[in-house]
Amino acid sequence: MRLSVRTLALPAAALAAALSLTACQSSSDPDAAPAPTSASPRQTTAATPATPTTTAPDPAPTTAPATTPATKPPKKTTAPTPADNGGNGDDTTPALTPCTAKNVKVVASKVSRPINHLALTVTNVGDRPCDAVGAPLVGFDQSQAPIRIVEESKPQAVVTLTPGESAYASLILTGEPGGDTHGMTVRTVKVNLTTDSMVTVPAPTGTYVDDGAAVSYWQRELADALQY
Repeated sequence: MRLSVRTLALPAAALAAALSLTACQSSSDPDAAPAPTSASPRQTTAATPATPTTTAPDPAPTTAPATTPATKPPKKTTAPTPADNGGNGDDTTPALTPCTAKNVKVVASKVSRPINHLALTVTNVGDRPCDAVGAPLVGFDQSQAPIRIVEESKPQAVVTLTPGESAYASLILTGEPGGDTHGMTVRTVKVNLTTDSMVTVPAPTGTYVDDGAAVSYWQRELADALQY
């Protein structure tokens, strides 16, 4: 029994000696490699976002301002005058040379037909042609306002008178009978050829007029004038 205990004690002593020797060798070996250390984490650099490149837009094309055409002055208009009456109203009509008191002779005469009419005759006594323009403005004695013009008598063209030629207008003395027409017997007939040219001629004896008096446009023929 004693023999067995001793046999087991020996191996235990031998194991303790071996472990002690191994520990000494480990602490005294200078060439032993150092124990590995944990690897430090890899340093990463955050990527810097690329700055977008912006291109300045091309300047918008500029257009030179349209030149405003010069405004034409308004066409002057003139109030109608005796010289503006008659004709065909065409703007291409050549410039007229109205007959005036300086180059014509005016006569007021009786006619047999129609009744209550006079004939006005204008004759070129000058040495150049002139135009019997429109209708004469007619009054009697001291009257201020001219009598009515018969618009239906307007001719297609102005009557041009060469020296010695005549034009005619019908002078209607009275209107329709009846009522107070302020009739009177007159001694003179005032004939305005233009606004600044008037001729006063004697009226035939016993010429009686009233508020219905009227005058036609100048006509080439007497028969044409006496139709009104």
